[in-house]
Amino acid sequence: MKAFSTLLPLLLAAAMAAVTPTGTTAQTPAATPSPRPTPSTPHARPAPIATAPKPVASAWLLIDHDSDQVLAGENHDVRVEPASITKVMTSYVVSAELAAGRISRDDQVHISENAWRGGGAGTDGSTSFLPVGGKVRLDDLLHGLIVQSGNDASIALAEHVAGSEGAFAELMNGYAERLGLTGTHFVNAHGLPDPEHYTTARDIARLSQALIRDFPEDYAYYAEKEFTFNGIRQHNRNTLLWRDPSVDGVKTGHTSTAGYCLAASAKRDERRLISVVMGSSSEKQRADDSQALLNWGFGMFEGHTLYPAEQPVSVHRIWHGSSDSLALGLTEPLRLSVPRGRYADLKPSMDLPEPLLAPVSKGQTIGTLRVRLDDQVLVERPLIALADVPAGGFFTRVWDDLTLWWTSD
Repeated sequence: MKAFSTLLPLLLAAAMAAVTPTGTTAQTPAATPSPRPTPSTPHARPAPIATAPKPVASAWLLIDHDSDQVLAGENHDVRVEPASITKVMTSYVVSAELAAGRISRDDQVHISENAWRGGGAGTDGSTSFLPVGGKVRLDDLLHGLIVQSGNDASIALAEHVAGSEGAFAELMNGYAERLGLTGTHFVNAHGLPDPEHYTTARDIARLSQALIRDFPEDYAYYAEKEFTFNGIRQHNRNTLLWRDPSVDGVKTGHTSTAGYCLAASAKRDERRLISVVMGSSSEKQRADDSQALLNWGFGMFEGHTLYPAEQPVSVHRIWHGSSDSLALGLTEPLRLSVPRGRYADLKPSMDLPEPLLAPVSKGQTIGTLRVRLDDQVLVERPLIALADVPAGGFFTRVWDDLTLWWTSD
């Protein structure tokens, strides 16, 4: 006790030294993350913004692929029939199973009578004209599914992956849940109507994002304009592939009850936008409206990278650690679509625990970064520790406790 009482005045003096001249402690986070992002195309004043073109559709949406911002939309959380846009999830599941090594592109897939009857040439739906009882290389079926929108290819792939189309639908719903598609439920792999087969425009956009992000090599199939199988050449039904060189997907759909549907994605420079138009009145109308939305999004918004990945967004005081500072950053670059001329009006802020205590592991989520424009939160991202900070020794922890006690309100 005598030794501690001798040491106590020194510890109290150190605690008082930790107080800043303004009376706040080093643990108080800055209101704005540093470094402040620098606009690549600054404007002296905000530029006018035109109202988004309104599609002739039951539901529609335009989002920024990187930030998940909704740039415009209507009825995008209302249940709709996905029609053949269902096949985006079918291909996602196949790509996931390929990546896991459970199937191979060179697999010879048996074309069952069920696949032939349910999706072959004798039906009213789109088909890849697969030979009943034959075997087809899996990669050819994947092309048939994506480019030709073949219902027979969908069923054959489903049976090969899961044994039956019903079992495959369970996989589809499992992946949908994993991706956060809260308004979606599948009962088949092709999209023909069923009361329990539904989605939303927002979920279609999220699924398209996931496909582009997780399986870029397979997503490249969606940009192919035609595919020939069994001597029959068929064109991709996404007519925007011919109109706009920046468009590289995604998928069309149509039934008499779903109307004409199109999920489209375009990349110009480093920006990618995704539009979804559901329940349109014609093939031409869905393409015209999708093109108008994409052009509006690229024209009325500017793309900015606010913070790079794995670089300090801010450095904060940490207590009880072997180091007294901790750099916080992001796992991925933070890119935004900002209304043109409004970059300087962005307001970044952070939510962090106070006090911030060691030990902390690299990659651990510490808080949240938010970027606002006016009263709207444009994006939220978790802030992670960019380095390990192990616990400090006994005297470090005691010293920090005294400092925190002395400087607390």
